[in-house]
Amino acid sequence: MKRFSEFLLSKWYFLLGGVIAFFIAFSVFVRTRFGKKVYDWIKLKVPILGPINHKIVLARFARTFGTLMGSGVPILQALTRRQALDNEILSRAIMDARMAIREGERIADPLERSKLFPPMVVHMISVGEETGALDQMLQKVADFYESEVDAALHALASTIEPVMIVILGVIVLFILISVFLPLITIIQDLSSQES
Repeated sequence: MKRFSEFLLSKWYFLLGGVIAFFIAFSVFVRTRFGKKVYDWIKLKVPILGPINHKIVLARFARTFGTLMGSGVPILQALTRRQALDNEILSRAIMDARMAIREGERIADPLERSKLFPPMVVHMISVGEETGALDQMLQKVADFYESEVDAALHALASTIEPVMIVILGVIVLFILISVFLPLITIIQDLSSQES
């Protein structure tokens, strides 16, 4: 432990250089197509934040697609506007759905097969297709997921607050122990020398 702390004090620039190199390598990796796909997959699968990110992407998809449909943009053209999603995994599923729709399938079927769109979204899209009110259904889906994201972020913030208090308490305890432990050792050494 003492050697490690001496190393950090004398060679701190290695640690700083390693952190900087990691962030540079990560940003270069994420800019590649494969890296973006891996990063987006991780963002969807990470515990707690993954479901929130998935809902954000679904809300963006529904809002963008619904707005374009309401503006009179044809379905195939509306599905090419996938840049708003900022998620390569769902963008790929949408492009696969676009190919299937071009071959004559309904919109909901390829989205359901992708397993990335919840049954509620698929059902709402299917109902919207049948009733001719697809843009309105997509706006309702977007409203629903935006409210879900707000609720999830509020719950997450109220959960993190007590955890942060505990972490700060542990840090303060660690600082107190690191300050008083040497004092106790010095007092014990002095008392043993006197006797």
